[in-house]
Amino acid sequence: MKNIKIAYIGGGSKLWARVFMYDLALTEGMCGEIALYDIDRPASERNAMIGERINADKRTISKWKYTVCDKLEEALKGADFVACSILPATFDEMASDVHLPEKYGIYQSVGDTVGPGGVLRAMRTVPIYEYFASEIKRVCPNAWVINFTNPMTICTKTLYDVFPEVKAFGCCHEVFHAQEFLSCVVKEELGVPRPDRHEITIDASGVNHFTWITEANWKGHDILALLPKFIDKYYDRGYGEQLGHAPDDFKSDPFLYGNKVKMDLFRRYGVLAAAGDRHLVEFCNSDWYLKDPKTVDKWLFHLTTVDYRKKQQAEKIKESELMAHGKKPVEVVHSDEEATLLMQAVLGNGKVVSNVNMPNRGQMPDMPLGMVVETNCVFDADSVKPVTANKLPPAVTNLVYRNGMNIETCYHGIKMRNLEEIFASFVNQPLCSKLSVDEAYSLFKEMVEATKPYLKDYYDLKKL
Repeated sequence: MKNIKIAYIGGGSKLWARVFMYDLALTEGMCGEIALYDIDRPASERNAMIGERINADKRTISKWKYTVCDKLEEALKGADFVACSILPATFDEMASDVHLPEKYGIYQSVGDTVGPGGVLRAMRTVPIYEYFASEIKRVCPNAWVINFTNPMTICTKTLYDVFPEVKAFGCCHEVFHAQEFLSCVVKEELGVPRPDRHEITIDASGVNHFTWITEANWKGHDILALLPKFIDKYYDRGYGEQLGHAPDDFKSDPFLYGNKVKMDLFRRYGVLAAAGDRHLVEFCNSDWYLKDPKTVDKWLFHLTTVDYRKKQQAEKIKESELMAHGKKPVEVVHSDEEATLLMQAVLGNGKVVSNVNMPNRGQMPDMPLGMVVETNCVFDADSVKPVTANKLPPAVTNLVYRNGMNIETCYHGIKMRNLEEIFASFVNQPLCSKLSVDEAYSLFKEMVEATKPYLKDYYDLKKL
């Protein structure tokens, strides 16, 4: 049993923290301290109380000591792992990210990675991550850093740019859902029980939330070769890979979707886009799938409003309070996330291959070196090594390259606090393709003004 310390930045999380805590409680071979740091101290205290209830649960395998820290340095001191999961600003700022562009005819289904919302969120997030990276370098330079925050690519880029020797990777579960989708294809087309997604071996590459599967196998069967027949059957009505959900459940749950976008892109390019449809559409020109709400309904997904997120957050806070005070049972069950599995591997407990986000060291030869990309990596004792990915088809390479270079341009502009360079990325977002340059600039100014309190300390906003 290895005794370790995990510094959790964003330890007051209303949703992800519980998922992580449950998985840690059910992971053999690890125990120790989880130091919770958050600007919302009461939220961290609530999670610490939930942690003690998890420790007391009969299903728990590994017990952890939960501490609440007032200062980041206190949390980082002696840490073996640092988990970063924050919301930059509040949902009020995210509301302007997502909904202000609608007056210009731009709709966003998520708004936290690319598009107008992704740019503004990055402008708020990078300065925070510059601080995190500098403190990690100073206090715990040998710790493994796991990023869960969006925009994933830019957060990971910031960590490596400020601290080039950092041992960091970005975790995202979107590709796991694509593996679940492929499991359904196996079941349907081969007439066998639905295999566990871990039985599906894939080659995936791209940028976060716009990753593509070029190869997928199950016990010697080429699953991509099975897809055309499967898609012909389900293209119009959609197919929901999540157990217990129908394709049209997106109408009541905006986080669900019918995979019609994924199937449409496969028909066009011959490789499978490996993120949820809600994310994929934001990397494509605005009128492909997000022209208007009627078009969105046609493609079997939903526009996730920030009002819905606020309602969900309030429900999660209430639920956390009940759990913390013993008025609602904790739910100690394994999630489908892989963070704890990867942690075990770097601690020396077995070798694992999984897709994560890291700077390009040649694993995607068609992309610039240093650009943060998402590919398979081999996790082993104190080691994470990217695996060289299959080449993407030329048309897909162009799509990934455009979005990846937009992210690079956006990051560099933020790093230099150069609003003109940030706008160069903003106007070239695929979701802004319907705007004139003047319209894009007007929208950019409005969005900056709407989140001004979180930007004024870092940028000379008088230059707009």
